[in-house]
Amino acid sequence: MLLDIFLHDIVPVFLIAGAGLALARGVGTQVQALTHVVFYILIPALVFEMLMTTPSLGADAPGLAAVAGLAMVSMVVIGAALGAGLRLSRIDTRALLLIVTFSNTGNYGLPVVHLAFGDAALARATVFFVANSVLTYALGTLIAAGARGGNLEAWQRLWRLPTVQAVVLALVLRALGVTVPEPVMHPVSLLSDAALPTMILVLGMQLYAAGWPTRLPLVAAAVAVSLVISPLVAYGWCLVFGIDGPSRQAAVLLSSMPVAVTTTILAVEFDVSPALVTSAVLVSTVLSPLTLTPLIAWLR
Repeated sequence: MLLDIFLHDIVPVFLIAGAGLALARGVGTQVQALTHVVFYILIPALVFEMLMTTPSLGADAPGLAAVAGLAMVSMVVIGAALGAGLRLSRIDTRALLLIVTFSNTGNYGLPVVHLAFGDAALARATVFFVANSVLTYALGTLIAAGARGGNLEAWQRLWRLPTVQAVVLALVLRALGVTVPEPVMHPVSLLSDAALPTMILVLGMQLYAAGWPTRLPLVAAAVAVSLVISPLVAYGWCLVFGIDGPSRQAAVLLSSMPVAVTTTILAVEFDVSPALVTSAVLVSTVLSPLTLTPLIAWLR
């Protein structure tokens, strides 16, 4: 199982990131320009398509969405306490919050859930993933934007973002039962398909700029919280809401994923210690098979 996870879920990520690294090294492409494309076009398309196409899961859906949200809020509190204990600067504390709060539930998490627990868990993982993704872009933007400004300014920037506008539009259309015409939905789907690989390309370009992590103690502490504490928090909230079986397996396993690639996009866009965040993404992704394998065995 460990070999399958490595070959099917980690190697493709590193191959695409390697292409981004080679692009930055060979052509000198500026990561900021590609970040704008991802942040203002591709991610809104991805979120809009997920919200419009993901079916409801009945009674399990509210509990899974609640666990996704409360687990994130809990990790923000834990990250803030860790930042205060380490006496980090405002910017580094916000970077730490991005690292410990947001997990790579999409291009890494969903395939692992399917591999480990099958179709029943995958269906529930999709609901958790959608709730997690919306909260990632909304709460993540609020955290990152607040690194260099007040909370009021962060809220103002949040509501002006295309991703948040895409969420609101999709929720309104679903509530009204409106079907988006195919000539509109098809280009949205094409842009959505391009989002995840382009995000990983940006990761590779950031890896070239960041190089080997220079703040290893801080990176190690953040990664340990992300990989070990986060699934325990999700498990605790599952107990509170009485969620078990495939739903619990999906929620806990997705919460145990390495740091989300999206955090590098946010860190670059808002200049929130991007080297620190990128290092955490790299280290957590490399180390994740060591934590995922025993966790999967325990959840079974």
